[in-house]
Amino acid sequence: MYDGIVQELIDEFGRLPGIGPKSAQRITFHILQTPSFDVKRLSELLSEVRERVRFCEICGNVAEQERCAICRDPRRNPEFICVVEDAKDVAAIERTREFRGLYHVLGGAISPIAGVGPDDLRITQLMTRLADGTVQEVILATNPNLEGEATASYLSRLLTTMQITVSRLASGLPVGGDLEYADEVTLGRAFEGRRVL
Repeated sequence: MYDGIVQELIDEFGRLPGIGPKSAQRITFHILQTPSFDVKRLSELLSEVRERVRFCEICGNVAEQERCAICRDPRRNPEFICVVEDAKDVAAIERTREFRGLYHVLGGAISPIAGVGPDDLRITQLMTRLADGTVQEVILATNPNLEGEATASYLSRLLTTMQITVSRLASGLPVGGDLEYADEVTLGRAFEGRRVL
């Protein structure tokens, strides 16, 4: 739609996950129309992120050192490991301030359609972490979708041979939601996960 470099920038932003053509166009024009926008700083940050950020050698979370801040924190309880799909899931759980254990980032979920199997995930590293007997409970916090459920089911079967408690995050109705809009699976999970008050 636009000539030359403007369209190239729109196309490049459009390659980012969650950014469609309209959002890519809005970002591009925001940069063009805002004289105070620091393009140089954005460019430097993008380069620095690529150079400095890596994945924690223990849990797979994002880090600027060999180990992430959570794995380095001596106040964390090493008896609990929360297994998540991606590093952004760690941040979501940390915002709740409810979990004080450690994490293990799988790097995705089992998805035969996308060609992702158990060998493509950090499952071997998880089993290595569990081998020393320190961990008492593994909390499976994969996403409540088809791929996340397949991954949780696979891990649950794999971990039954160990003397470790395996739990799954509860799922159900969101706060502020209406029952009439809930799908059958969500409503069924809400009934399964009910608790006595």
